[in-house]
Amino acid sequence: MLKSLSERKEAWKTIFLFLVLVIALTSPFHYAIVNLYPSRIYVGAIMWCPAIAAIITLKIKGRKISSLNWSWGNWKYIRWSYFIPALYGVITYMLIWIFGFGSLANEEIITEWGKELGLFGIGALNPTSITVIAIILLGTVEVIRASATTLGEEIGWRGFFIHELRKVLSFTGVSIFSGIIWAAWHWPLLVYYSNNMLLEFITFFVVIISMSFMMAYYTFKSKSLWPAVIFHAVSNVYIQKIMPPLTMKIDGAEHWLGENGIMFAIVTCIFGIYFWRKGIREKL
Repeated sequence: MLKSLSERKEAWKTIFLFLVLVIALTSPFHYAIVNLYPSRIYVGAIMWCPAIAAIITLKIKGRKISSLNWSWGNWKYIRWSYFIPALYGVITYMLIWIFGFGSLANEEIITEWGKELGLFGIGALNPTSITVIAIILLGTVEVIRASATTLGEEIGWRGFFIHELRKVLSFTGVSIFSGIIWAAWHWPLLVYYSNNMLLEFITFFVVIISMSFMMAYYTFKSKSLWPAVIFHAVSNVYIQKIMPPLTMKIDGAEHWLGENGIMFAIVTCIFGIYFWRKGIREKL
């Protein structure tokens, strides 16, 4: 954290400039999502706006793009950045199954999942084989594909934004402030998709702020933006693509399921508290 008042003021000006650019760049796509249709084209464009905003900010400030921590860093942090979001995704749905808010998918649903993934026509596959192959493909190929869009976000949020915040805020402050901004930035998707807007806004903000503690921890420890890219992609794939198809919904319990569900908010909050305390203990 900077001690000089003038340097702190300059850091806040840089932060403000970046956020203004993010808003300006994403607003047309926000409008398109809310008023037209949430096409993957618009969503993909939005996810790259933080990167563009960071690069423009660096150019305006006369700083090099190479300052965005492009190095791969220690493989240990890459591995953990895959394992942690996969773990909290699995735990979330195991608790959903255990407490009866959903149940394991039956053979018919697994078969439909296999058809959607194009797994038929390559031999006689039973539901177990379909599940194993689907998880392997989604957990590898889909994570790589998802990383192409999460990279855009993470160049901006974890490659640039949290490092500027670190100049003026503590680890706790960086994680909370960046989490609030990151969550608020998603508002058009929440408006479009929410069935219970108030509840889902609350759970989403809890999830995103909790994730911010985890991702800030691995970003600062690794001195690289890549763990955050992997973390973000794996989290999206497990909570959106892998675990929901393995779960049968139960009427009246929908608000417990999914990335805006109560259970996911509870689980990520526990993980977030752990990484918050870990970050403070390690003096990040």
